[in-house]
Amino acid sequence: MVDLQILHPERDRSRWNEVLSQLRYDAYHLPEYVQLEAIRMQSEAEAIVVADGDRVMFLPYLVRSCCELFPDVEDTENTFDVISPYGYPGVLTSTTDGTFIRGAWEALKGGLGDRGICAAFLRLHPMLSEAFVQALPETEWVANGKTVSVDLMITEQELWAHTRKGHQSTINKTKRLGFEHRIVPAKENFDLFWSVYKETMDRVSAQQAYYFNGDYFDRLLNMDRHMQLCLTELEGDLAAACLFFECNGIVQMHLGGTKSEYMSQSPFNGLIDYVRYWAKARGNEFLHLGGGIGGSTEDSLFKFKSGFSRQQHDFYTVRCIVDPVQYQTLVERRAQAIGQTSHALIQGHFFPAYRASAIAA
Repeated sequence: MVDLQILHPERDRSRWNEVLSQLRYDAYHLPEYVQLEAIRMQSEAEAIVVADGDRVMFLPYLVRSCCELFPDVEDTENTFDVISPYGYPGVLTSTTDGTFIRGAWEALKGGLGDRGICAAFLRLHPMLSEAFVQALPETEWVANGKTVSVDLMITEQELWAHTRKGHQSTINKTKRLGFEHRIVPAKENFDLFWSVYKETMDRVSAQQAYYFNGDYFDRLLNMDRHMQLCLTELEGDLAAACLFFECNGIVQMHLGGTKSEYMSQSPFNGLIDYVRYWAKARGNEFLHLGGGIGGSTEDSLFKFKSGFSRQQHDFYTVRCIVDPVQYQTLVERRAQAIGQTSHALIQGHFFPAYRASAIAA
């Protein structure tokens, strides 16, 4: 008999962790991470669990109210949608059994519907959601490009051989210049990280959301069991820094940057090179570098990351309309509010369409 539960990361933390113990998970699935993302996004953190004996499907997500979009309309008071926390959380399953996965997915959508969820936008994990994608028809997911990871199971010689020649040259240059790298406790050295990160965000004119706030970083650094910080220095002067997660054999680059005065020497190349050998020595399987902007495989960010490894993963999202009638109603209201047609919004690239600010070009 299928059992379905909706969990809260604080109230139901023991049960949340018990479910994770039955799965291979990443830092993005931890209750403390989902909770800090909920605070940042001004939403509510939850996870849904579908179990049938020892077979489990698990999904963490953030719940957003739809009434804020239409404050003058009373019938949206109990209508919500969900999105994934920042990163690659996605659906986890304890089995590759397609029959269970398909049945559990239908039960999960039913549970979301009972919760008043109208639509769900989910980012799947490039390494851990593969069985989920393979079990479901293409109508249930959308391909969104690729991500890059370093295969830490190959030899050190192969790691170097799989590095693009240009990156090899840059890494060797940083070594000749004398850049040194070290892994340090993240909480005790946060000020060093922040000085580099803020300067980087200022330099690239990042959106305000990427600066985060003090509460976010306090909660992030409290995940010190999974959080690492790499510092890169030249003659004692800080040049680059990167926060990353380490969880269940998966190392995830999270936030980082380079001081402006060192940009021409490319110390971040040396930092990534150092972290991959450090992560391998600790017995990890993947160093996940992520993808390009918007899933692109043609932009400079993706090309930079792919220079460190030949290993790539398909990246998928789920754009699920849980309540088609309510979804259509919200789209029509949004279209009217911004002077566009509901058909144009639905045909656009933004999901859910009723949160689009304009028709995607």
